[in-house]
Amino acid sequence: MTGRLNSAQPYVVGLFRIVVGLLFACHGAASLFGVLGGAVGTHGGTLDAGTWPGWYAALIQLVCGCLVLLGLGTRPAALLASGSMAYAYFDVHQRGALWPIENGGEPSAMFCWAFLLLVFTGSGAFGLDRLVARRAVREPAPAAPETTEAAVPA
Repeated sequence: MTGRLNSAQPYVVGLFRIVVGLLFACHGAASLFGVLGGAVGTHGGTLDAGTWPGWYAALIQLVCGCLVLLGLGTRPAALLASGSMAYAYFDVHQRGALWPIENGGEPSAMFCWAFLLLVFTGSGAFGLDRLVARRAVREPAPAAPETTEAAVPA
């Protein structure tokens, strides 16, 4: 049974990456564009451009969420996303109470750990990272132009 589970691992990691990236990107789109119910606390509105830290967090959510969803630059995007969620938890949520269940920080904590896992596992199956890596291996490097030395008369 372990062998079967291990053989499915890249596909499950790929599906996990897609779901987590999509959910994260939806948070950013809601805050930046007012879709899907809008930014939290705005009754369907958006965050004002450039406001710290919300607008920048939403931008990170949208961009990193899309990159992780596509599996393109998964590890750096996941690292940035994980760090932004750690910041959100410790700077915004933990002021209210110690435990995530008490301070409303469960989504931040879960996203932080989910993205940290993707930093170490990579994109899994279905990611564009694999296509780019495969293409780089298949295409031979361009050969250096041959230089011919002119014969020097003696």
